[in-house]
Amino acid sequence: MNQEQIESLSKTILRALSADALHEAMDRIAIALGFDRFALSVDVGLGGHSGTSMLVHSYPASWADICIGFNLAQTDPVRRAGESSLSGFRWREIEHLIPITPIERVTFETGRKHGMVDGFTVPRHLPGTVTGSCTFVTATERPLPERMLIIADILGAIAIAQASRLSGWRRPIKKPRLTDRQRDCVLWAARGKTNWEIGRILGISKETVIQHLKEARDRYDTSNRASLILYALFDGLISFSDIFRWRERV
Repeated sequence: MNQEQIESLSKTILRALSADALHEAMDRIAIALGFDRFALSVDVGLGGHSGTSMLVHSYPASWADICIGFNLAQTDPVRRAGESSLSGFRWREIEHLIPITPIERVTFETGRKHGMVDGFTVPRHLPGTVTGSCTFVTATERPLPERMLIIADILGAIAIAQASRLSGWRRPIKKPRLTDRQRDCVLWAARGKTNWEIGRILGISKETVIQHLKEARDRYDTSNRASLILYALFDGLISFSDIFRWRERV
């Protein structure tokens, strides 16, 4: 497949302005890449009544009924693996990304019997905002189309972005802002330090630390320390690397 063909398939996705149109586009793309089926899933928001979602797929009805009937989406290892991978992955690589339980192995075997023989999943995960995946599946024992996987990775990412837009996702225009000192206190709290320890590290009193954290919680309209840390992570004020790289050095 040449560059012109890839661009044409990309435009097909971007021209899809409804779930039905996106379903039709992805069905064509899956076949063009050498797969038999696809599934495109996006969850927007933090969940609950404020969130939205989209799921379009060409999976067999028998398999879809099993997934819904047994609520397999809640413990889906493919979804969990997507949160541990920076790029598309083959299903056989999942056990190297996350632990697989015995019942999940049985689920994979059951899927094979329903025409879900092998797959390649493209993940995208923006904590607290969008979680999505685009999976391409083969229905027979033939090998995955290895030469097409890089292209599948690109087109899958474009499809997730388009599904996110159709689901109503927009980048937040305004986020709470913390002062430098408030951020420092939140970061050290995320590193597991007590208020007293944070004060010693930053050269301020314990009472001042308590006040900084209270003001930070007020700005995020939350009442507890754990939620404050999660919001700060979601908004990128602190990062997991800020926390764990420090732990590696001590």
